[in-house]
Amino acid sequence: VGEQVRLKCSFKSSSPITESLLVDWTYRPLTGGQMETIFHYQSIPHPTTVGKFKDRISWVGNVAKGDASIAILSPALSDNGTFICGVKNPPDV
Repeated sequence: VGEQVRLKCSFKSSSPITESLLVDWTYRPLTGGQMETIFHYQSIPHPTTVGKFKDRISWVGNVAKGDASIAILSPALSDNGTFICGVKNPPDV
């Protein structure tokens, strides 16, 4: 709580990494409810502009090295939940 946390995500692809590569991070609260996209990457990072993670997510990955990690600033116990990282590198999924 209070210290920046890194959510690691690594991937491998049989296709060359191009600007078509997509990274999506989704989140579902521990209490259940709707999945929400909290981060999107395609060529450049697109952190969410709404919800509890607004202005708190930063891109710390490097797609050239198979890293799609993000960091969450000032995490709180209320952030507890399931975080899912999805990477698509067309035509490889």
